[in-house]
Amino acid sequence: MRAVVITRPGGPEVLEVQEVETPEPQGDEVRVRVRAAGINRADLLQRAGGYPAPPGAPGNIPGLEFAGIVDAVGPRVRQWRPGQRVMGLAGGGAQAEYILEPEGLLVEIPENLDFVQAAGIPEVFMTAHDALFTQAGLQMGERVLIHAAGSGVGTAAIQLAHATGATVYGTSRTPEKLERARPLGLDVGLSDQNFAAEVQRLTNGAGVNVILDFVGATYLQQNLEALATWGRIVFLATMGGAQANINLGMLMGKRASLKGVTLRTRTLEEKMAVTRRFAAHVLPLLANGKIKPVIEKVYPLEQIGQAHAEMGENRNFGKLVVTM
Repeated sequence: MRAVVITRPGGPEVLEVQEVETPEPQGDEVRVRVRAAGINRADLLQRAGGYPAPPGAPGNIPGLEFAGIVDAVGPRVRQWRPGQRVMGLAGGGAQAEYILEPEGLLVEIPENLDFVQAAGIPEVFMTAHDALFTQAGLQMGERVLIHAAGSGVGTAAIQLAHATGATVYGTSRTPEKLERARPLGLDVGLSDQNFAAEVQRLTNGAGVNVILDFVGATYLQQNLEALATWGRIVFLATMGGAQANINLGMLMGKRASLKGVTLRTRTLEEKMAVTRRFAAHVLPLLANGKIKPVIEKVYPLEQIGQAHAEMGENRNFGKLVVTM
């Protein structure tokens, strides 16, 4: 089979499309003929040598989400059969023509979505749903601040928060991305420079109840200033640094909760629980069109280096997808 291979740590130029061995399903594994795969910032980190694949995932083939057709099943598989259209999360290896996946991590693709749309769903919508509702406990009527509003997870989180009746604030480095996010459910767009003061002004000092943060250290102080009493911050990445000083007095005074989460490094059982919650609560909204994946650009497999380069420039709004 053809697969994207990281030949050595480095820039986009180290990616090559090579012929590798097609895997055979064992036990409860399902082999999926991948038709499209989403590209995520974690792929760029893995390519650069800074984010190794978890145990059991290919270390040199990137890709955390995919959509395709069930091709073959292991002897203990009960839920899936060849020919079904499925999508799912992966620890790695999704940017290849075939992938093996535990049957509990697969979800059937709704009829209204094609493979490209489906490939842009699992990582970002499962991450956003888990962060907003399982980790932060977002409730109807609360206010939520979503940083990096134009990112894949950002566009998913805006839609999910809007669908549950929350008031959605968002930040971005570019006004254009904020404007593009408004039809998704963004109520208030903010600059990423002085967002805490703006939140305080717009909420009459009440602040926001939940913050989803991908930046980390450089946003921490403003996040605390923007947070309401009993507010919750969920950290999903540290693009602005992982080390920061914290005002414990402000943290205690607001009775705030800070939580750091990852999805890729969780156990299989934890990922299966995330998948079940996604299937129960998010899949129906995708099936009836109330929410949708936001696809910025689609590349053939041979242009994977170009896709990595463009994501590295942070120009995309929503998802980049590669097709097989």
